[in-house]
Amino acid sequence: MKLFDDIPVERPATPLLDTLETPAALRAMDDAQLAQVADELRAYLLYSVGVSGGHFGAGLGVVELTVALHHALETPHDRLVWDVGHQAYPHKILTGRREAMTRIRQYGGLAAFPRRAESAYDTFGVGHSSTSISAALGMALAARTRGEKRRVCAVIGDGALTAGMAFEALAHAGHVDANLLVVLNDNEMSISENVGGIASYLARILASKPYTTMREGGKKVLSHLPGALELARRTEEHMKGMVSPATLFEEMGFNYIGPIDGHDLPTLAQTLRNMRDLDGPQFLHVKTRKGRGFLPAEADPIGYHAITKLEKNGDTPPPLKAANPIPAPRKRKYCNVFGDWLCDMAAADDRLVGITPAMREGSDLVRFSQEYPARYYDVAIAEQHAVTLAAGLACEAMKPVVAIYSTFLQRGYDQLIHDVAVQDLDVTFAIDRAGLVGEDGPTHHGALDLSYLRCVPGMVVLAPADEAECRAMLSAAYHHPGPAAVRYPRGTGPGVEIPGHLEPLPIGRAEVRRRTGAEAPRVALLAFGSLNGPAASVAEALDATHLNMRSIKPLDREAVLAAADGHDLLVTLEENVVAGGAGSAVNELLVAEGRRVAVLNLGLPDAFVEHGKPAELLAECGLDAEGIEASIRARLATDGASPRHGDAAC
Repeated sequence: MKLFDDIPVERPATPLLDTLETPAALRAMDDAQLAQVADELRAYLLYSVGVSGGHFGAGLGVVELTVALHHALETPHDRLVWDVGHQAYPHKILTGRREAMTRIRQYGGLAAFPRRAESAYDTFGVGHSSTSISAALGMALAARTRGEKRRVCAVIGDGALTAGMAFEALAHAGHVDANLLVVLNDNEMSISENVGGIASYLARILASKPYTTMREGGKKVLSHLPGALELARRTEEHMKGMVSPATLFEEMGFNYIGPIDGHDLPTLAQTLRNMRDLDGPQFLHVKTRKGRGFLPAEADPIGYHAITKLEKNGDTPPPLKAANPIPAPRKRKYCNVFGDWLCDMAAADDRLVGITPAMREGSDLVRFSQEYPARYYDVAIAEQHAVTLAAGLACEAMKPVVAIYSTFLQRGYDQLIHDVAVQDLDVTFAIDRAGLVGEDGPTHHGALDLSYLRCVPGMVVLAPADEAECRAMLSAAYHHPGPAAVRYPRGTGPGVEIPGHLEPLPIGRAEVRRRTGAEAPRVALLAFGSLNGPAASVAEALDATHLNMRSIKPLDREAVLAAADGHDLLVTLEENVVAGGAGSAVNELLVAEGRRVAVLNLGLPDAFVEHGKPAELLAECGLDAEGIEASIRARLATDGASPRHGDAAC
């Protein structure tokens, strides 16, 4: 039984793969056995991702490369560093985690990305892009310092190579004496032309020991002849340049090999074996096809970047349909609310420009990019550049909107401060994936943005409780004549009707959604953003006041002080770390105004929250309705508790 042509819902037979508890056995295998392992590995990857859901296309594209790397390198003694980690599922399968793959990204299961604590083969924890070369170079320099003989290999994609950090590392690595191998996994035709037999043949020759010996020996001989060494160098360079884009990486100090077909396992294995023992910085350019072996993923690599869990056909009977069903209103994702707002505001204001660091689909700028191509800028994986580009546009009276994930904005934090805020420039930040994003785990949770934004002078920070507020807050941030951010969660909102107009909400004005009864103890819930949902049910259960605070900076001073004067306990609720977050802002205001009232700050813990479904993680952190109510009741039940500020809870 199969779904989607080639995804098995029953575990495939993988007799040779099943014998591999570690990659060590790969080193004794011949080409035919390695090819069988690759075929079984691809089949098992299709099966396991069908069971668990998760990153898909990138892993299919590097099956042969992963087998060849573990065959040629003495992992984990030799260090293998994956960039981003979307493509590391085959690596996990080969390194002792095969049977655990069906629970990857699930609560209590394997992490979505390489993680040092999970396996000795995961030499560097990742999740964000373009870190591999810097990390691998650090490892190679440490080995050199300690006199250890080991090869360090970084595997980086052509998309990740667009980031400045990757080029900073390349520039450094090419001029230090370290045994570093950089493998470029090029799957988008962005650097070189198609790979042919001649290029693969020359790659094997250029990586071979006879050629290397001749090359180095020739340098010694020709060095004594005036001009001959330079002539030989240029001749070699032009010969390579005819079949590969060697010049750039050679000029940076690397010995460039390639491009070679990343699915030609014998050539790939032989080339890596040859390069393994070469000293100094080496660069191998490999051409692969994302989604290799699964035709829908090959045809749509973006759509099949990741898939959700698949169910067996026939396992669940279809639900009975009513004779005249009333369709439920379709809930909109927050990113879709932003995408619609961006197009509507662009139609109303020709100064608007949209900027994204390679997240067109994720942040929903697809329609904007099609309708307003002259005002759309995808800067690739370059968050720092995205922010400063916006600053430059704002200097010339344009109205830039930077669409960016919460954790990716961390990478452009200095630019946000130095280039935007210090100059009080009119830049709007639409911050997606705020709060707990789910299965991607701690590298992608937007747990810190309220804290790192709130401390920036002149910054406006807003958080909507629903889709309608999101649209109105985007308008408010856009019209604010300075830096302003709207942070909203991943996924759908509660399903409120979204207005078609572009009227802004007033900045710094809270909304009273419920008032407490007359009986003590009187509790006020000050909820920020996404936690207004559970706050509503908790307020009913406790007969408490419920304030939708809306604005983190500036705070609604009058609303906070009125709540302090009229209640026995203030409870702040935020999907952000407590340290420095919205609750801290409330504490600071109360202290500054001399108000003495008991305060309970509820938010994310002072720890990196693991992966799992958002509902599971919120419950673990005590931020679902049940957990919030329990924390408040426990506080109210504390005998002899004196009023004090900032009692934080997970």
